[in-house]
Amino acid sequence: MLKGVGKQNEHLYPSFPYTSYTRMQPQDVADLFAFMKTLPPSDNATAPHRLSFPFNIRRGLGLWKQLYLSDQPVVEIANASDQVKRGQYLTEALGHCGECHTPRDVIGGLDKGQWLAGGALSPETGSDGKRGVVPNITPGEAGIGGWSEKDIAYALQSGFTPDFDSLGGSMTDVVANMAHLAEADRNAIAAYLKAIPAHPNGYPAR
Repeated sequence: MLKGVGKQNEHLYPSFPYTSYTRMQPQDVADLFAFMKTLPPSDNATAPHRLSFPFNIRRGLGLWKQLYLSDQPVVEIANASDQVKRGQYLTEALGHCGECHTPRDVIGGLDKGQWLAGGALSPETGSDGKRGVVPNITPGEAGIGGWSEKDIAYALQSGFTPDFDSLGGSMTDVVANMAHLAEADRNAIAAYLKAIPAHPNGYPAR
């Protein structure tokens, strides 16, 4: 989870978002594993992890990691309060929000210069059958600058936005989990999202 290395000491492909999880504290990883061990066993067989040529040659992943694997905070926030620091950890590590809400470059790495500015295409399709965008959640006009911290925290708990719309797509699962967080943690995420730099949308105009 922290280094993207498998049981056979092989580099893992970043379809598993270890570039975000690398910021997790080791004790949190241990706690997560301990929780998973309490879950009921499944009868579903694990699919074999076999890749055909040339994808089974993983040396290039080591170079890719040198570019994108870092346990340092994504953004520097001057004079950040303890609440904002907590929100930063929850957002950048445990929540891995950037995996969807940040545009990627040509080799699949997150463009951290446009952190949380929105993704080009959502995996979900709308009622018109077209794929949408993952929205900008930075605090500028293009993002959620009109939302208060209370609005953000409430949306994470309830799934409802300030204009009485509802969060859809993959965010329904996110909200279902965020609703179990302590209120202080949702408030911390909201404080962090209001403290980060604003960016224009990270996807083309539609």
